[in-house]
Amino acid sequence: MTQDELKQAVARAAADYVAANVPAGSIVGVGTGSTANFFIDELAKVKDRIAATVASSEATKKRLEGHGIKVLDLNDVSRMPVYVDGADEITAKLEMIKGGGGALTREKIVAAVADKFVCVCDQSKLVGTMGKFPLPVEVIPMARAYVARELEKLGGQPKLRAGFVTDNGNLILDVHGLAITDPAGLETTLNQIVGVVTNGLFARRGADVLLLATPDGVRTMTR
Repeated sequence: MTQDELKQAVARAAADYVAANVPAGSIVGVGTGSTANFFIDELAKVKDRIAATVASSEATKKRLEGHGIKVLDLNDVSRMPVYVDGADEITAKLEMIKGGGGALTREKIVAAVADKFVCVCDQSKLVGTMGKFPLPVEVIPMARAYVARELEKLGGQPKLRAGFVTDNGNLILDVHGLAITDPAGLETTLNQIVGVVTNGLFARRGADVLLLATPDGVRTMTR
């Protein structure tokens, strides 16, 4: 199977999960990225079962609305049973690196509101130790150089994501060269650097369920 075929398979599994496990008339949080896009296309087939969605990026909002799916502002939502999103890397403990698409801050906020985080990805994203994929860190523009120096002190090699600005008007530093053995600890350390908005480690609030696409079918993993 190609990677797109795997993404399509896990997107169908995620839509089936929502249909089976989320009460009719609920609000569903939707992530950002290529696998999330496949999920949006599948969600459109069962959109009559849900009341609305919350989007983690402007791109996701546009795709949802293109399917005629209602999108709410998160400030107008008090409860959300599920958030569905992909990952750039994920461990067996369901800790993740996210933010390859640059929406890490909004993804983390939407995930915090959801009762359950369902991660959807193909088997290439499952790793023993995270860090091969560069860790995204969203920074206030005036703090870019300072934060980069602080990241270097932690053993990272930060590189500015050229020509990219987040939906929040900030910059992304992609940190190479890290072997992340304590994801939750590093997540906290990075967030304490002045000028960091947030980082792409989803460890303190990891996924609750992983739907993992393999050539033999979609596996379900839980915490």
